[in-house]
Amino acid sequence: MATARGLRHLLTCSRWRRGRGEAPQSRALAAVVPGVSQVDNNSDFLGKRPHRRHPGVLQLPCVEVPPALAAAAQFLLLESSMPNVEKQAQALANYLWSRRLPVEPEELQRRAVHLEEKFLENPDLFQVKEKLREAVLRTLRKTTYHWQELSYNESLSLVYMAARLDGGFAAVSRAFHEIRARVPEFQPQTLMDFGSGTGSVTWAAHSAWGQSLREYVCVDSSAAMLVLAEKLLKGGSESGEPYVPGVFFRQFLPVSPKVQFDVVVSAFSLSELPSKADRTELVQTLWRKTSHFLILVESGTKAGHCLLMDARDLVLKGKEKSPLDPRPGFVFAPNKKKQKEEKFSMVILARGSPEEADRWPRITQPVLKRPRHVHCHLCCPDGHMQHAVITARQHGRDLYRCARVSSWGDLLPVITPSESELPLSPAEDPPRS
Repeated sequence: MATARGLRHLLTCSRWRRGRGEAPQSRALAAVVPGVSQVDNNSDFLGKRPHRRHPGVLQLPCVEVPPALAAAAQFLLLESSMPNVEKQAQALANYLWSRRLPVEPEELQRRAVHLEEKFLENPDLFQVKEKLREAVLRTLRKTTYHWQELSYNESLSLVYMAARLDGGFAAVSRAFHEIRARVPEFQPQTLMDFGSGTGSVTWAAHSAWGQSLREYVCVDSSAAMLVLAEKLLKGGSESGEPYVPGVFFRQFLPVSPKVQFDVVVSAFSLSELPSKADRTELVQTLWRKTSHFLILVESGTKAGHCLLMDARDLVLKGKEKSPLDPRPGFVFAPNKKKQKEEKFSMVILARGSPEEADRWPRITQPVLKRPRHVHCHLCCPDGHMQHAVITARQHGRDLYRCARVSSWGDLLPVITPSESELPLSPAEDPPRS
């Protein structure tokens, strides 16, 4: 069993509600005053919901791999008769978790120059340039991380399936749950999965939006991975009926710039690219092919976090815009790793403008529950951090109980004065006619 409770750190909400003419939900909620822990809770934001299910809760309970997928995976492992599968899977999982980013040529050159200057401080040892060069190269070999590209053949693909099938499914399910919980009216019809691997994204997407999705495009450079993913869809055979209809497998991205998909996913694939230039080109390409949501998922390590921060900045700060889709991007779900069974980082980027969305502050740390008060660390929509101490006496029973049952990553159903006008004080009341 895998879990997807890892990532719950959001900033913005749906822009589709406004298109349907519904009143923005946050307009009827309480208001947090920056720098002052006071909340005006006169309005009824709960309705008939229990406190533990208030509108800001985004927790995803433990999820299980679909029985059909689990049965197909077990069948393929038994059929392969591969020895020591568990040990090989654990070794691969450890390797992927500890994997760092490849060193860029510029950084390698900088280190070489630094070593050369350091060695020249003692010129008696290196009177010949050849000896100096050999010493620099020898030191670089010892101190530089040797990144290697993984080539997924048939056997390694099976080991990867045994190691990462459930964890990958859980991580992507968490991302899909984020969108479904906040934009329930969003019904995608097309999805592209870059670096599709075993096809866990397809299974998770089918579980989330199977009633609307009609086309899944799986792109992976490994032919062995594509064959394995197709077998999993057919129950472990090559000729069976696919469990999910409308799935197409490709080794290359669609060439036409006019082809866009409602949802584009890249899960644990950026870390497989050898350079920053390759990652930059890929993120720009994936963003151009996104019509609504771009979901990027990486390991919950420092390296994975850095990859997603670079990708986020590239989309948000990039000057290049697709001539076919000039809408800017905003962060729908910024990433934050959390210590759970499946540790991962994710970022969801959406087309449009954050000003069009309803936005509540995000709880950025575990909620500290104390007698008769609660400490909440919030990331407000304007980007500022706030420490709010909420009590039932000062802020009302409803908001206090909502804060107590909230978790790291949930949205606290309040709004900030930067997004809504606060009630006027008595001295500021307009004169009556």
